[in-house]
Amino acid sequence: MAHEDDTREAVPNTPRTRTDGDGLTRHRPLRERHVEETVEVAVPVRTAYNQWTQFKTFPRFSTVVHGVEQIRPTVTAWTIGYGPLRHRFAVEIVEQDSDAYLAWRALEQNPSHRGEVEFRPTASGGTAITVRLLLEPRGAARILNRSSRAARLTARLMQGELVNFKQFIEGLGQEGGAWRGTIRNGRVQHDHPEPPRSRVAQWPVG
Repeated sequence: MAHEDDTREAVPNTPRTRTDGDGLTRHRPLRERHVEETVEVAVPVRTAYNQWTQFKTFPRFSTVVHGVEQIRPTVTAWTIGYGPLRHRFAVEIVEQDSDAYLAWRALEQNPSHRGEVEFRPTASGGTAITVRLLLEPRGAARILNRSSRAARLTARLMQGELVNFKQFIEGLGQEGGAWRGTIRNGRVQHDHPEPPRSRVAQWPVG
């Protein structure tokens, strides 16, 4: 398990980029200041990715996620908290590539965060899962986030959640479901576009 605590000032309007096998350059949502954690799991990439994207199962292994509700194809509502304390917020998936990458942003205003998770095959046939998180709090919370202590606490929590996922998926040995779609800029990409429709509601052309 490795983590990175980077508290350097973020450079505005300079998102990180990556180039996929199709030659297209994708923008990552994270800038310079972020927390990063990696865990290796003893299941293939496809299995790890498929299980991770079954968001409703997170409460089965997470210590802080108490519920996940699907609002729209790219939007979910998460309920997190410790003890009796609960906080509910919506998250939008902005990019998703099967067996490789997923990026999201919180839709709440205070606090706000962005994140991404990458899946990479290991030499042993397992999967390295790397999660990066950028906290973007508003108001007084911004001052707290600048401290290295806040970043360390976030990294420690993220590390624990990744270990929980590792134990969960390795215990199962196989995924409990899968969604193999692609998302670009918050929109689900369809392999076969819908046929044009006439101006009369619910009357397909042809």
